[in-house]
Amino acid sequence: MKITDVKLIYAKHYLFCHVYTDAGIVGLGEAGNWGYLGATAAAIEKFTPYLIGKDPFRIEDINQNFYRSVYFRGSVIMSAISAIDIALWDIKGKALGVPVYELLGGKTRDKIRVYASVMTKDNDPQVLADGYRRLQDQGFNAAKIFVNGPIQTANGGMDEFFSGRIEDELEKVRVIREAVGSHFDFVLEAHRGMTKPEAIAFGTEVAKYRPMVLEDPMTPDNIDSMAEIAQRIPVPIATGERFTNLREFEMLMHRHAAQYIRPDVCAVGGITTTKKICAAAEANDVLVIPHNPLGPVSTAACLQICASIPNLGIQELPGFCLNGAEDAMVEEPLRFQDGCMVIPEAPGIGVELAEDAAERYPANERGSNAAKRAFDGSVKDW
Repeated sequence: MKITDVKLIYAKHYLFCHVYTDAGIVGLGEAGNWGYLGATAAAIEKFTPYLIGKDPFRIEDINQNFYRSVYFRGSVIMSAISAIDIALWDIKGKALGVPVYELLGGKTRDKIRVYASVMTKDNDPQVLADGYRRLQDQGFNAAKIFVNGPIQTANGGMDEFFSGRIEDELEKVRVIREAVGSHFDFVLEAHRGMTKPEAIAFGTEVAKYRPMVLEDPMTPDNIDSMAEIAQRIPVPIATGERFTNLREFEMLMHRHAAQYIRPDVCAVGGITTTKKICAAAEANDVLVIPHNPLGPVSTAACLQICASIPNLGIQELPGFCLNGAEDAMVEEPLRFQDGCMVIPEAPGIGVELAEDAAERYPANERGSNAAKRAFDGSVKDW
């Protein structure tokens, strides 16, 4: 079997990749660099001539070739490699008639616990309480809570000052904990929006509400700073969604900077690299919460990985797809049941794009060149 063509499909803020073969088997992948889809598409197109005529079963060799073929790496290149890699695993699973998890060592569990990655930034106590109770009614037993500050400056910046900022975030968590009770886990999403002093103060005080993790309390660029936060607060740290290679995760774990890691299968090098990252985490007694802010192909690839690793923490289920909002993007939607995703049993990664996906979901790239600003006009991280 040989690769014959590669074609790209844009839908919403997603970039999908079809890899065709002379056996009639088509693999499906997704790229993770949602802010720069055009650049990522150009990288895939540059890779395509090399792929034509190659054996799609040689996944590791193809992955290594693209990673090592030029000087430049980074998010655009790694997202392009990821899309192709996922598609090649999809081809191999289909050709052999098995789900990808069988090629990764077989099942380690029968279902995948997920948390609702809701995008709400509301601060109104009643709205928050009602919203999280609805998630509970839908079957979720875990959800994200944004604690990364106000949407925009108000009150002369009072809600951005140190004490007020921490108090506001603590109150948000308190309200939701009272609304859903004890048997519900929180993923506190700081989204890299705190300073080191804020993260330490907030992480210390919020522990009384027993959150499962504090995600990305500050930017992950300085691993030593993340390690300091992890060592000074009682809430477990989760980070890694911005990383784009295996070695960044190794350095993070070597410094004991996180109890949970967040590899993005569509950004870090595909299923091939993600499986290696999960194995390294297992050796370091670190749990895995795969980052999944994208479309159904990303979710399907994550489920194949989650099904095959022993050290899964929980899986992110993006807010974009809650309540069936993206079901029509694929031929057979992935299934949610009682707080878990059902593991797809179809050969490959388990989903196929609907023929009219691009028409039903017009391309609309996320991201902006304009950074968030604080009350005093300075740039803030996002």
